[in-house]
Amino acid sequence: MGLVPCPLPCHTSTEESHEDHSIISNHLLQSEASTSSSSSLSSQPSLPSVPSLTTSISNQLQFVLEAPTTHHLCIATLKTQTSSSSSYVCSLALSGNFLYSGLSNGQIIAWSRLHPSSPNKVVAATSSTVKSLAVVGELLFSAHQDHKIRVWKIDINLITNPHDHQKHFKCLATLPTLKDRVPRFFSPKDYVQIRRHKKCTWVHHVDTVSALAISNEGSFLYSASWDRTFKIWRTSDFRCLESVSNAHDDAINAIASSRDGEFVYTGSADRKIKVWKKVNKSVVLDATLERHKSAVNALAFSSDGSVLYSGACDRSILVWERDRDRDRGVEGGGMVVVGALRRHNKAILCLAVVADLVFSGSADCSVRVWRRSGRLVDDDHNRSIGYSCLAVLEGHRKPVKCLTAACNNRIEDSDDSGDSFLVYSGSLDCDIKVWQINVPFF
Repeated sequence: MGLVPCPLPCHTSTEESHEDHSIISNHLLQSEASTSSSSSLSSQPSLPSVPSLTTSISNQLQFVLEAPTTHHLCIATLKTQTSSSSSYVCSLALSGNFLYSGLSNGQIIAWSRLHPSSPNKVVAATSSTVKSLAVVGELLFSAHQDHKIRVWKIDINLITNPHDHQKHFKCLATLPTLKDRVPRFFSPKDYVQIRRHKKCTWVHHVDTVSALAISNEGSFLYSASWDRTFKIWRTSDFRCLESVSNAHDDAINAIASSRDGEFVYTGSADRKIKVWKKVNKSVVLDATLERHKSAVNALAFSSDGSVLYSGACDRSILVWERDRDRDRGVEGGGMVVVGALRRHNKAILCLAVVADLVFSGSADCSVRVWRRSGRLVDDDHNRSIGYSCLAVLEGHRKPVKCLTAACNNRIEDSDDSGDSFLVYSGSLDCDIKVWQINVPFF
């Protein structure tokens, strides 16, 4: 494993043995169980009924958009593949000066963001694919294909010590913990039916844990699974507080929490986004958002929490905004679809948001950079957010599976004429690419 310079300029799954495949059609069929056709994902409909936010909405709307010149560069390629093994990148997470990557072979690797050319460090090793990563303070949570969530204690000294090659982060817990499980073994009411002749306690996931999300203040961890459930865990003691069974009609692929923590959003292979509202100590269904025509793979909120983005196999990114004409809490917290971002020619697999930029990774092997920059203005001078596609990041040889991004605060990369961002993309080609994006001010 290592780094090479990059010259580029600019499901249904019910058993643990169901593994991801390097061929994207097979890989995505596990998260698109409701799609009966096995044809190429590029043939999925792209929601013609939803207006595009990068063109005029109708003859009555005038599209006002300024498109600044954006410079982008692939500054490094981090290699996870070695001569003895080949593991693709399933998940990424940023924490401080380090990037963590979860691999299909069960390893978690730490990379220095300040010195990407320095040797990487395997900080955790398991026997199950790492589907998602989330960081809270000094805790690293990893979701796995073996139905488990593991909690690791981040040790910066271990990462930076070149002599500790064989030492890993300490595993503090595996969720659900023994303390959570034992009291429920003897209580019939704590068991749920998972298959015709099998029951399990409600604190267990019984299929791949596909996604993790952290509440804004870091007190709660949300986990989604292909078993069609999602659960809420307390990060202080790892206790499972709530489990919603049969939350969807098919596998859940994505989960996100609203900025105020009042709502939880889940995206599924059943083509739906469901909005769940916290009421006292329970969670109830508040709304169902049905505009996608195929499996929903990714969810992400804008920095201020007012906009929800959803990516699906229909090649579209839907933009949901709060309906200001409705009282808060109505129609899923007042979220209504306002349009779509199009230009990918295959399924949207992942999303990331930093400041006013949206990054989308696709099965077409590219990453697109979108900016909430323009305004759509009608005859009554009403305005809604418009978008411009600033850049297309190309260089991966296989689908882009995961993304994360952050502002670039390095002094040597600063520019008084604009903002600088670093984008990290993980792919089924076993590489992580590091992109620098410089966006001029308006």
